[in-house]
Amino acid sequence: MKSYRALTVDWKDTKLQPEIRDYSIDDLPDGEVTIRVAYSSVNYKDGLTIIPGAGIVSHYPHIPGIDLAGTVLASSDPSFKEGDEVLVTGYGLGASHSGGFSELARVPAAWVVPMPAGLTAKAAMALGTAGFTAALSVHRMEQNGLRQDQGSVLVSGATGGVGSWAVSMLAKSGYAVTASTRKSAEIDYLKSIGARETISPSELETPEGKSLNRERWAAAVDPVGGPFLTHVLNSVRYGGSVALSGFTGGAELATTVYPFILRGVNLLGIDSVLCPMDVRRTVWNRIAAEWQPDGALLDAIVHEISLSELPAAIAQVLQGRMRGRAVVALS
Repeated sequence: MKSYRALTVDWKDTKLQPEIRDYSIDDLPDGEVTIRVAYSSVNYKDGLTIIPGAGIVSHYPHIPGIDLAGTVLASSDPSFKEGDEVLVTGYGLGASHSGGFSELARVPAAWVVPMPAGLTAKAAMALGTAGFTAALSVHRMEQNGLRQDQGSVLVSGATGGVGSWAVSMLAKSGYAVTASTRKSAEIDYLKSIGARETISPSELETPEGKSLNRERWAAAVDPVGGPFLTHVLNSVRYGGSVALSGFTGGAELATTVYPFILRGVNLLGIDSVLCPMDVRRTVWNRIAAEWQPDGALLDAIVHEISLSELPAAIAQVLQGRMRGRAVVALS
């Protein structure tokens, strides 16, 4: 391939706007591994690249896409050879480095994960950064002692990418899952992917004048943050963990020390961007072996779009109207 197409975010007048542009292979950034991209996926962080001052991107024009899966075309690093199936999530992809919304990509070899056995490029990107974040959340909670016999696990923002995959993965591992959502129309969807019960966030609020809620959850996966996180922390059982991975509900946290010093609650920060490669490979291998979605689950959570449909999908995810995952077919 001597040329390729990519979604590019650039200034038009006083606004940042996405459009499809043609590039020469000479335009690829530095890196040891050149990849023909088969699939990428749409994440909230991708949407932030079109918001001035969001702090994701410092230079435009820019190609977003914080994850990709495809086949190695060329590599100057002996760890990879032409024809290898690989995936990339996190690091600088789609932020400080050109991303996955492109038919070709070139990245540092240190970012590249060999595709786990039995996992396809489409399934890998159906999971993508969101699925990896959900899996890392479950992995970390289990390292902190979570077991299936301890009670229900709460998942907030359950209709989003991280939330949907967390519900599915926890259910596959035998946990009783309570899914939190404001969207009453999505209750059947959440039960179809593994939720045992659903709850409205308003039902979790700490009563006025009290520092703690009654103990309800063995653990919680929270990609929402903000005021909701305070209520979750106040209702986790003794010794339980909350895996925090996002801030769609806000970046501020107003809480007390009581959940931590009276109930021994663990607040686990989940970072999918700079996660060490040994942990990254372990979690991706767990995904392939334990949590790989079957066809019915893919149909329930994932819908495939083309490069030309990406601008509308980015707008949708920013407006909070994206259910599950949008996977972008690039070749």
